Amino acid sequence: MWSAFFAAEEEGRTVNLVPVGMVTGPAPGGAAQGSAGLASLMSGRSTFGGNKRRRATSGGRTLSEAQEGKIKLAFFVAIVGVILTVLGVGTEFWVEVAPSKTFYNNQTCLIAHYGLWKGCTKTLDVADIDPERESCGPAELPGESNCTYFKFFTTGENAVMFQKTTQKNLNVAAAMLALFSLFLMAMGAICITMSLSKEIIFFLKPASVCFILSGLLLLLSLLVFHQSVLAFLASDHAVRLHHELSWSVSCIGGAGAVLIVGGILFLLLALPYSLWQRCLPQKDGGS
Repeated sequence: MWSAFFAAEEEGRTVNLVPVGMVTGPAPGGAAQGSAGLASLMSGRSTFGGNKRRRATSGGRTLSEAQEGKIKLAFFVAIVGVILTVLGVGTEFWVEVAPSKTFYNNQTCLIAHYGLWKGCTKTLDVADIDPERESCGPAELPGESNCTYFKFFTTGENAVMFQKTTQKNLNVAAAMLALFSLFLMAMGAICITMSLSKEIIFFLKPASVCFILSGLLLLLSLLVFHQSVLAFLASDHAVRLHHELSWSVSCIGGAGAVLIVGGILFLLLALPYSLWQRCLPQKDGGS
């Protein structure tokens, strides 16, 4: 008798190869065996693919509809923080400094306001200022404005306003902290997008870390900027200036708080159990 040859297919099944020229007769129950083999072949292929899909989803903990809704809500909170950050970083109303409104003459006065990237000086009419206000301002009043970008990042020169000199090291540090915070926000947004598109809850953990760190860096940037303002005021005591933090700082402070809250929400959603049910377990009705 001729020996049989066996060949393995791609899915691990074996097929009995019959030599050419050998005549074989119908085996008893051949039709039944053929239909059974075809059924097993189809079930084997479907099972192979199904096992693969189950391994991919069970390893990453797929999202339910309720979890997806909670993630989208927390993501909305984080987006609010991102918008506030962009608004605060891109504007120059971090601090307003101004001398007395009668320092120059009785008709006009000068006020300066600056942020991370540029500073502006504005000439205001004394008649438009509140009579009870001692210093010139606020900067929202109509007047002639002149804005220039700081040379911290090009030639390394300090800016001079009202005979006082800025501290470029502190200003650059505050700007770099804000930029790195924006980078972490972008990384966190990418992680949340991957979590929603791939339906894998694992990406919530790095997203929470990114958003919490970005919020902390924003608050640290505010502290460094405030120190730079104090150093600027102390650089020369010849001119007495009044200073006040403006609405851009409010945007940054609110953004930092919102981002930290959003990161904590993502961290809670990434837990393998419900923290609410763990802290407050439901009591049985019969007890």
